[in-house]
Amino acid sequence: MQNPPIDPWLKQYNSILKESDSFYRSAARQLGVPECTLWILYTLRAEEPPVTQKRLCQMLLQPKQTINSALKSLEAEGSLTLSAGEDRRTRIITLTEKGAALARRTADQIIQAEQAAFQAMEPGEAEAFLRLYQKYVRRLNEEREKRSGGR
Repeated sequence: MQNPPIDPWLKQYNSILKESDSFYRSAARQLGVPECTLWILYTLRAEEPPVTQKRLCQMLLQPKQTINSALKSLEAEGSLTLSAGEDRRTRIITLTEKGAALARRTADQIIQAEQAAFQAMEPGEAEAFLRLYQKYVRRLNEEREKRSGGR
């Protein structure tokens, strides 16, 4: 059976995507934290509080168990607190002083690197990049929907 033909643009895109993923994996390793922990800290630094566990799972597109395990670990080491929200099932995540220091040492470094990368682009490039990437992802999801029959 012959492999389907793959457009060179698609190969290049996938290579870039893997390189981007590798950046974050390597950064987490270099910074001495699990990748999931890095993304939790990043989100807590980037989003307006309060951030709930449910909202965190939605933003990170990770299984609830994965996020819950990482949160429990961060809570046990004193980096964050989980407190009751508006109902008993809602838990609000708050960084402690120790957690804020950890975030400054880890997530803030990533945020600063990302900001520098965008600032190094020519005027209009960052906006065009984001607009086109968003369009690509939207179309990709539309194609998935068509192929799955709306499931």
